[in-house]
Amino acid sequence: MLIRDLSLRTDTTRYSLSRNSVLVQNEPNLYFYYRQDDETAELQVYPQDLRRVASLRLVRSADFTLLDSLMPAEGGQYLRAKLRFKDLGASRFLRFTFRQPADSAGQAPLTQTINLLPVTRTTLDFRPADTELFIGEEKVFTLASNYPKNIRLSPEWTKGQDIDYRLDQENGNLRLHVLPNALGTRLLTLRPQTERPFLTDNNRRVSYALPPIRQEFTVKASRLRFLSVDKKELTLDDASRMKGVELILDNGRTFDLKKTYRIEGQEEAGGALIAELFTRQYLTNDRVLCWLRVYNLHRQTDSYLYIKENDQAKYITNFNISPKTNITSVSVRHRGGDWNSNTTVNPGETVDVRLDGESLSRARFHFEDVQVIPSDSSIRSDASVVYRIQVPITIDKKRITIFNAGQPTGFGLPVREFQRPHPLDFVGVTFGEAPRPVTRLNGPILYDQTIRDVVFSFNSGAIDSDQQLYGKQYLTFEIRTQNAKGDLIEMRTVENVVVCPDGNSVRAAFYQDKQCQVGNLSLNNLLSSRKTYDLDDWSKILITVKHTQSQYQEPGFTQRLELVLQRRVKFDIDVSFPGGLLTKYKNESSYTSFGGISLAMLGQFSFYNPNKINKLRPYKIGAGFVALNAFNLTRSSNEEANRDLGIVILGSIYPTRSDAKLTFPLYLGGGFLLGKGVPFILLGPGIGLRL
Repeated sequence: MLIRDLSLRTDTTRYSLSRNSVLVQNEPNLYFYYRQDDETAELQVYPQDLRRVASLRLVRSADFTLLDSLMPAEGGQYLRAKLRFKDLGASRFLRFTFRQPADSAGQAPLTQTINLLPVTRTTLDFRPADTELFIGEEKVFTLASNYPKNIRLSPEWTKGQDIDYRLDQENGNLRLHVLPNALGTRLLTLRPQTERPFLTDNNRRVSYALPPIRQEFTVKASRLRFLSVDKKELTLDDASRMKGVELILDNGRTFDLKKTYRIEGQEEAGGALIAELFTRQYLTNDRVLCWLRVYNLHRQTDSYLYIKENDQAKYITNFNISPKTNITSVSVRHRGGDWNSNTTVNPGETVDVRLDGESLSRARFHFEDVQVIPSDSSIRSDASVVYRIQVPITIDKKRITIFNAGQPTGFGLPVREFQRPHPLDFVGVTFGEAPRPVTRLNGPILYDQTIRDVVFSFNSGAIDSDQQLYGKQYLTFEIRTQNAKGDLIEMRTVENVVVCPDGNSVRAAFYQDKQCQVGNLSLNNLLSSRKTYDLDDWSKILITVKHTQSQYQEPGFTQRLELVLQRRVKFDIDVSFPGGLLTKYKNESSYTSFGGISLAMLGQFSFYNPNKINKLRPYKIGAGFVALNAFNLTRSSNEEANRDLGIVILGSIYPTRSDAKLTFPLYLGGGFLLGKGVPFILLGPGIGLRL
């Protein structure tokens, strides 16, 4: 033997091998009491041979840690060390192993093992606040212990007692589950066991059994117990009705395996069959695996569901049985609009989508390739659900499919390019100057030069922007030409001129169409009878540019363009009849008397008012011939009538009334008489006749 004696000191208590030993399975064990799983102790070893004290070693173990090495003390009479145990409550077969190697005198190596028995004082107390139980209903109580870890758990239920029980642990707390089986006042006897033993009979006998705990309970007749299920939403369809749905249910204690139970919506007998429950097997978490076949609809808000055996209600439960999800209609509401059955959406658009049908609240709808935006106004019920979706501006699909749980529903949202009327500022017009947007040409345009052509150009880059998409623009051109009197010369209508956004648009690749207008639109190419450069003075070109309304769902824009061929001066040959002229000849001091009616043929310049259309100013200037007193009937001879022919320059003033047929202009001018050969001036009225 290597060791004559050994002592172990914890706190203020010393345990020695010679005095604190107990037999366990006929082997001596050094027992010691501990209060902590990581108890720290001082070890003193008294070797048999003091001459070899220095060579004695304590073999290291996973059950403790040496804090100080085993060193001689008090002149080599014993060895001393300090150590810390590891998890005394869980350690098994705890022991110290000492070894002494061979020496030079030929002494063989020696080994000695000393068994240790850690013991602790464990208490268990049960003081229930409520001692009322019900047949078939499980109840859980909490037990108080100074060392819950040392209480041996019993996960299996006891069998055949008035009150069966089992012990488990949750979150460090001991829980006692009780299940009564007989009515009346019944005594529960709990016989707890410990994991670590304790000593009895003056520390001479090892025991694992704590004193029995006895508690009386009043057991009453059964009340229905609620059993929870792992599925709260079930679907009534062919699969759930014929094959059934796998369901996990709380253990009802009285369930028989391989048995079918009836589920009704009322406690009394004779209720309508809602479903059938077939028990298959017990699970380790105290639950039962079942098959559930459903036959009718049920809502949790309507009533509880009663699990019955032979028309006798045993338990209650509750879950929803809903019809198969079915979409009957889809509606779309564009921003600022109303709900519409037209489900077409546009790229880059945010819309609300409403699905109407049955059992929609538990469906998992998904819109292909679009983002669902959370909204406070979202609606979700069995009959209707509303989603707000953002269609990507770069979407390349013609249809957005609606899925439910990954399966197509058969409904979708057609994707169509934006086709909204854009203000007509992208249409430019040229008629002799630089192009100008037609929206800037309001009112009549007076143009005093020859209009060689009227050309319409299109700025396709001004239609779509990053924030606003309009799509193809369908335009109609209504063209009319009129003469100065307002009579129609020609009328043409050009419909469905398609202007497509250019390559700068994010949707340019989707606008490709052979109908898209390429190049400019020439008015002379459309006119057949008279071109713009053949039109008379003060003719009008009336052009109306508007959106083709049949291509849009909202009112389009209209712009009217009126071009007037303005003239500043008009030259014409006029024949008039001045009468009562006062004439004065050269070298004569006075005017002659009023003469008769003269005849004047003049080439005259008329002047138009620049601020009015085809309105002449009230004066003219001309040159020509005047036959003085050409119609003087009172005298017979030329000398008596003072007739003569003169070359004159005349200014005349006409009345401003344009509707007068008979006018009386005033003449003022001068010239040269061919007969008399003298210059003269004249002044007087005339007679004008407008046909």
